[in-house]
Amino acid sequence: MIRGVGASSGIAMGKAFVIPTWEWDFPEKMIDVTDLAYEFERLYDGIRSSKDELELIKQEIKEVVGQEQAYIFDAHLAILEDPIFMNEIQGIIELQYKAAEVAVKEVIDKFVGMFNLIDDEYMKERALDIKDVGNRLLKHLLGDTNTTVPPVDHPYILVAKELTPSQLAHLDPSNVLGLLTILGGTHSHVSIMARAMSVPYVLGLEGKLLRPIQNGDFLIIDGQEGTLYINPDKITIERYQARKQNWLEFKESLQEIADVAPLTLDKSLVNLHANINSVMEIDQVLRNGASGVGLFRTEYVYMDRDSLPSEEEQFEVYRHAAIQLKGRPIIIRTLDIGGDKKLDYMPLAKEDNPFLGYRAIRISLDRTDLFMTQLRAILRASHYGNVKIMYPMITSLGEVRRAKELLEKAKMDLSALGIPFNANIEVGLTIEVPAAAIIADVLAREVNFISIGTNDLVQYVLAVDRMNENIAHLYNPYHPAVIRLLKSVIDAAKRVGIPVGVCGEMAADIRALPIWLGLGIEELSISVQTLLQVKHRLLSSDSAACKELVDRILLCGTSDEIINLLAQTEQTESIIGGN
Repeated sequence: MIRGVGASSGIAMGKAFVIPTWEWDFPEKMIDVTDLAYEFERLYDGIRSSKDELELIKQEIKEVVGQEQAYIFDAHLAILEDPIFMNEIQGIIELQYKAAEVAVKEVIDKFVGMFNLIDDEYMKERALDIKDVGNRLLKHLLGDTNTTVPPVDHPYILVAKELTPSQLAHLDPSNVLGLLTILGGTHSHVSIMARAMSVPYVLGLEGKLLRPIQNGDFLIIDGQEGTLYINPDKITIERYQARKQNWLEFKESLQEIADVAPLTLDKSLVNLHANINSVMEIDQVLRNGASGVGLFRTEYVYMDRDSLPSEEEQFEVYRHAAIQLKGRPIIIRTLDIGGDKKLDYMPLAKEDNPFLGYRAIRISLDRTDLFMTQLRAILRASHYGNVKIMYPMITSLGEVRRAKELLEKAKMDLSALGIPFNANIEVGLTIEVPAAAIIADVLAREVNFISIGTNDLVQYVLAVDRMNENIAHLYNPYHPAVIRLLKSVIDAAKRVGIPVGVCGEMAADIRALPIWLGLGIEELSISVQTLLQVKHRLLSSDSAACKELVDRILLCGTSDEIINLLAQTEQTESIIGGN
């Protein structure tokens, strides 16, 4: 067994089809000054052909992954229109008298090298986008269409050093059992597409293979655990066949509880809300019986485009979401960029520690023009449904009060224009920083609700960057300090009398459900894909027993003790395979 990183959950079993590394190797070709016009024409023809091809891919892939993920290819189109990228190519042709394909390859190598030197996962993934676009352009300049074509007569697990969105878009989803790459990141465009296509994906195998995977090798990959088996024995194959079959049957059966009220055995109600990035996900939110949307990540409205969305554009997105939910609540989190989320058209200064830097509410309160535009759009949408506002990464009372002042100004702007909105819109904040957790009682008096963002809170409490492979194993949401801090925040909110929910990966971790029930959480906001699994476990749980369990957990001194206690309870039996 080889352990990598799971990027898209599910189990895939089948023969490997290996895509060779796509690298161009051709001699440097010089041109005469009289050929400059011809080389520029070749370049422009290649760009036009590449853009036409990308537009076609975008339309085709939209049927498979949805409109939101299809916008990935807008980012590729933007690279072909980027003046810096194109000026570099034109400069090499004009000043160094090099052929168009030579100039393109030099610029690709230069930009990819620059991005790869930056210690930032997002920037490394953008390097792959540049390589993808550049290789497409080279293909048209060289007239080389001799690419490796996967089989069409049988399914396979696709294996590559790294995959690009374009390569994935050209595949027949019905034949792709799973994806396996040596490189890659869980937030890459390929990972996003794999999750949208429900294709299991394991990555991060660099330096872990004793020999290269060959065409025809029988593979088992587990996208949840991030594990790989190469030519496993019969017993392992049979075990995973049983797990996969049980998992498929279990997933089908879950739909039967979509409309069942989320009540524990002793009738405690826990609202199960969904985290979404796009309006496209709301159909599945409704299909899976979610109580509402507990986190609408609005930064995805800003991404994969070349300029800031206008108030009108944002309003239409938020309004559409509110209408579709038919009175169910939707909590819209204001712009949360910085850290690992960047906007290409809004460059931020390089920071040694971006997760401790200029991000989220700090940007909004500094760039009040952006903030006011978004607040007006959200307020306008509140006229059409049960819309709430949530501010990310709050660290002080002053930030909350300043945000509320700007919200009141936005209300006055709309009132002056006679535009309707909900004047009593509920406002909340996320607890993601230890400072906010410690003064949760003070912050709770200023808002209508609180949501605990476990992803950032855990890494800040433990001083662990979970994206750093060297220390990622230290990222442990079951650390006693984390559990105790969670309890203090929840208790503080209850004393003030406002609801407190949880969003983030820990909210969807079935092992943690007894903790939430024991601490008295009444709302969990989780991914649409895991919502029914959590509900299934919730329906068979007893909140009173969970309270007793939490009392014991709070006496534990290590995370191992906590995990062992959870493992001893019936609630934490593994769903996959039932073992």
